[in-house]
Amino acid sequence: MRTHGIPLTALAATLVGAFAPAYGQEDEDLRRLTKPQSTVEAGVGVVSDDNLRFGQYTGLHEEGAYLLLGADVNRRNDATGTRLRLRGRNLGLDSRDLRFEHERQGNWGYFIDFSQTPRFSPYIVNTTLGGIEGQVQQEGAVPARDLRLETRRDTLTFGVKKQLGSGFDAGATFRNEQKNGTRLYGTASGRFSVDPIDYDTNQVEGTVGYTDERLQLVLGYYGTAFNNANKSLTLLNNVGAPVGTTPVALPPDNQSHQLSLAGGYSLTQTTRAMFKAAYGRITQEDQFFTTPLASVPRSDLGGRINTTLLQAGVSSRPLPRLGLRADLRYEERDDNTPIFVYTTPGLTTTHNGQNEPRSFKNMIGKLEASYALPASFRLTGGLEREDRKRNTSPVRSVSHRDETEETSYKLDLRRSLSETVNGAVSFVHSEREGSDWLVNTRNDGSIGSNLIHPLHLADRDRDKLRLSLDWTPVERLSLQLMAEAAQDDYSGRTLGPREGRASFLSLDAGYTFSEKWQALAWTSRSDTRAEQATCLGALATPPAVPVPTNIGVTCPTTAGSGVWEARLRNVGDALGLGLKGQPTGVLELGAELSWTKDTGEFRQAAITPGVIAPAIPDAVYRITTLKLNARYALARNSGVRLQYIFDRFKTDDWYWTGWVYADTGTPATTVSQDPVQEVHFIGASYYYHF
Repeated sequence: MRTHGIPLTALAATLVGAFAPAYGQEDEDLRRLTKPQSTVEAGVGVVSDDNLRFGQYTGLHEEGAYLLLGADVNRRNDATGTRLRLRGRNLGLDSRDLRFEHERQGNWGYFIDFSQTPRFSPYIVNTTLGGIEGQVQQEGAVPARDLRLETRRDTLTFGVKKQLGSGFDAGATFRNEQKNGTRLYGTASGRFSVDPIDYDTNQVEGTVGYTDERLQLVLGYYGTAFNNANKSLTLLNNVGAPVGTTPVALPPDNQSHQLSLAGGYSLTQTTRAMFKAAYGRITQEDQFFTTPLASVPRSDLGGRINTTLLQAGVSSRPLPRLGLRADLRYEERDDNTPIFVYTTPGLTTTHNGQNEPRSFKNMIGKLEASYALPASFRLTGGLEREDRKRNTSPVRSVSHRDETEETSYKLDLRRSLSETVNGAVSFVHSEREGSDWLVNTRNDGSIGSNLIHPLHLADRDRDKLRLSLDWTPVERLSLQLMAEAAQDDYSGRTLGPREGRASFLSLDAGYTFSEKWQALAWTSRSDTRAEQATCLGALATPPAVPVPTNIGVTCPTTAGSGVWEARLRNVGDALGLGLKGQPTGVLELGAELSWTKDTGEFRQAAITPGVIAPAIPDAVYRITTLKLNARYALARNSGVRLQYIFDRFKTDDWYWTGWVYADTGTPATTVSQDPVQEVHFIGASYYYHF
């Protein structure tokens, strides 16, 4: 039997001996109501088949038996007001977590938390690549075999809090995360490689707070440190010679620090002000893995980014029926990384070989008014303005503008506090525009392509409508409806984004047959669409015409170099049924059936007559899951739990069918996925309350 974790008998004996008090003849029912209950549970689960999806994040990815082990142990001392809790979940699996807490209410407390999170790749890799866990990997080094790439995060967190008196309190948290394993990687030359992950991340957070009747303040610090044991990846061919763009840099070490002050003050009984100010610095000074070019007089990037956040708001209720709110937020990212030439590109390329610092300034302001109408209705209107300023490199491949401004108008009507119907409908209209578009140039100063407005910079009008409804037509039946629709219209050039649409509809229902039986049902559908146009073959050099005219030049209109469109669409459907009941006082039953379908459509077509647009088939994913569970009480404080899960995954995604890399191994590396995967899981466990 495949087992993991701590031996059950040793854990149970330790927990019961350390935490379980002796009650003697104390009335059991009264104790259950007045004392915190503890539970220990242990059992065995069996997985029917090896799988790539069902156990991707739980560790239930291989055929065999697994130890099911959990505990929730509580002890409270009423005399001192202290509370002890030890909680463990999935202790027999690779997705285990264990948390210990000890606190005295209103005085002090601390906790220690440990968790593991696996992630198994859902794809099958067959390769001859050797050295996959190191920084030097070679094609054709070992016989072809299937790889099971996986990563695991081990996280240890410690936290403490203390009431200091006179309205002051303090708290601190330290978190260390170790991430190890392998994942899919690759190089620019179409060669396969593996990312050897060996990360160490530390996070520290500390706060000091003050609270009185009108004023609340929190002074905080947050810091991170990321370290990567592997600095670069070198790929060799089957005779040991470097290939492709190699060596390749892996994520470098970096650090960040931030100080913040946040608070609120009650100006009157009906008016309150809030604010937050934060200043941070992010640095990346890890030494380059290779000797820099002679033109670069430094051995590391010298990355340095300063961040500033200022936020203020006020909310007020000047009249019993009227509520007002105003917020202003300013964010600045000041990238002070030194600029140097790291590569030597050609004169007609769209980059100049320099690193590109990214700075921005954002200002967001909101105004909102809400008024209570008769019949429990409330009407809310709002205005939001967002201004963004960005920098860019003087040599670019697509169009750019330094500033964008977006204004949004909101109207919301809702009704609440009704015994049978609660609902809301809201509408938001936003308009985005910006500064003049800059002319793209190549590395030699000549005019480049100026045909596309990037998605996040293009002029756009957006409308969003949302409806929510809670309805109880009869006492036994409850319904919840949610509907959303959005429309995006882009203006400007003929290439790039033109239109986007999104809709979402969900319906949830609950029905109570009796005190012992309840049923649930749900369904949802999401539909997201985006239309865009591009060239099948753009001109290498736009026509030599004056700059203002050249900015608006379109693609050639010949059959060999014309314009085509893609009407991208993603549709998600979901259905579910659930039933739970307690036919007898000692037996509880539950069942759940769910089905999901995700469809990706590309729908390409020609705009220029005679152009043959490449046809791409749809990609469909389907998952069907059935869950059955039963719980039977053997005694007042013990019982058994049974669980059955059937999971079926099916896809016709063409992307992972016959994918072959261009390496020199024999055979070449392939990546695929099993299109149909069925897994059965059966679990049985014994629980004990004390």
